[in-house]
Amino acid sequence: MPKLEQIQDRDTLQQAALLLERTVIRLQKENATLRAQIARLQGQIVDPQMELDLLREQLEAMKHELYGPSSEKRPRPKEEPQPAQDEPPRRGHGPRPQPHLPIVVVPHTLPEEDRECTVCGGHLDEMGSQCEESEEISVVEASYKVVKHRRQKYRCNCNGNVVTAPGPAKLIPGGRYSVEFALHVAEAKYLDHQPLERQVRMMGRRGLDIDSQTLWDQIDALARHLAPTYEALCRKVLSAEVVLADETRWQLMGSKGEAGRWWTWCVASEEMATYRILSHRSAAAAQRMLASYRGVIMTDGYEVYRTFERAGPGVRLAHCWAHVRRKFIEGEDGYPELSRVAVEQIGKLFEVERKVPKLDPGATEPERERQRELCRRLREEESKPVTDELLRWALEHRNGVLPKSKMGKAIEYMLKLWNGLTLFLEDPRVPLTNNGAERALRGVVVGRKNHYGSRSKRGTEVAALFYTLFETAKLSGVDPRNYVLEAARRAIAAPAAVPLPADIT
Repeated sequence: MPKLEQIQDRDTLQQAALLLERTVIRLQKENATLRAQIARLQGQIVDPQMELDLLREQLEAMKHELYGPSSEKRPRPKEEPQPAQDEPPRRGHGPRPQPHLPIVVVPHTLPEEDRECTVCGGHLDEMGSQCEESEEISVVEASYKVVKHRRQKYRCNCNGNVVTAPGPAKLIPGGRYSVEFALHVAEAKYLDHQPLERQVRMMGRRGLDIDSQTLWDQIDALARHLAPTYEALCRKVLSAEVVLADETRWQLMGSKGEAGRWWTWCVASEEMATYRILSHRSAAAAQRMLASYRGVIMTDGYEVYRTFERAGPGVRLAHCWAHVRRKFIEGEDGYPELSRVAVEQIGKLFEVERKVPKLDPGATEPERERQRELCRRLREEESKPVTDELLRWALEHRNGVLPKSKMGKAIEYMLKLWNGLTLFLEDPRVPLTNNGAERALRGVVVGRKNHYGSRSKRGTEVAALFYTLFETAKLSGVDPRNYVLEAARRAIAAPAAVPLPADIT
């Protein structure tokens, strides 16, 4: 292994650091065990207190491994009361209710030859409707079949008119694969993150001989039917009063002129998430996503979003407290006490937000207004004193830390974005964090790790379309498969149709 100071590649250096960290943790555990063994060999009495100290050392090593500096999970204060539980926790692994599974009743009867009483030799008769019941969860594997559509022909006795019965709507005119099949492929790739080549192998084990190009042709054709619906969703999300914006990388493995790192841009609201995959991360890309938007944009502080705020009074930027918290956690190494104070204060803001009940996607406007009023009052009474104290604390310690240290950068980061960070105090519709956009990008991130991005520019367009439809359906509380299937059927029947999740029952 080369010396650390000779490594220039960031990824290689990170892997080396992780390896060294695991080695240190392992050695700490071994050291604690060997100390106890040496004490016993030297005739020392290993008292329970020493055993307890060794166990504590091992526990700390394990905690460091689980919740190291790169993790956002922090231990809660010991004095924090545990939330009251309405019901005692269930023990064991009892049967879990399955309200969404269909129930199939399979009767079991005794054969006639076994209906003889072993006591008196008489005949065993049924005891009315009395039965013993038990349940088991079974599985019906996916299967593929060839469906032959026989379209009957009709004629008049005059032989002047011949009519053929209509068949099902076709995904591709004259094509061999159904709409349901194309949706099955798209669902497996963009919801379950299965590459097309893997699907080919899975289908082959079930008797279907097919190749990945054929699978791609089906989802490409399906995407063309759904393109008007996709564009309508991209326009509709911009009508929300508050949107969340974020971006993450995406790999394009196309021709040399286009290949490289592209970016998935996400704009989300409470009930929608829309995506576009573009070749750059510039202000022009952000303009393409949000050009006509007027309202509040929640972001992570990326500089290109400031162009919207400078463009006119119609846009206001809100900033994410979760990102600020991460900055202070990163500064823990050099200034542990300052980091602890900042993280605890920010944690109080999250505690206030947890007092506001979450609403279902179908909540009525009066319910939403009551929630906003409660949120406004809690933030004014409890959150504002916390932000005032944080501002005073930051200004007090601003000059007491090294400007280029992680703690110095964290304080400057917070002060630079202070107007956007405190916008949530004025508007109860503004969330505390941009985590909603990050959650909306989770499927994109998992997908790129499984199928490594797209092979063409058209592939990026298809990916953005299906991620938009599937994720929007989930946020709206609608089954993703049912929504996309119904949207596709309506689009094939009437190309101008653009069904939204609320239109699907």
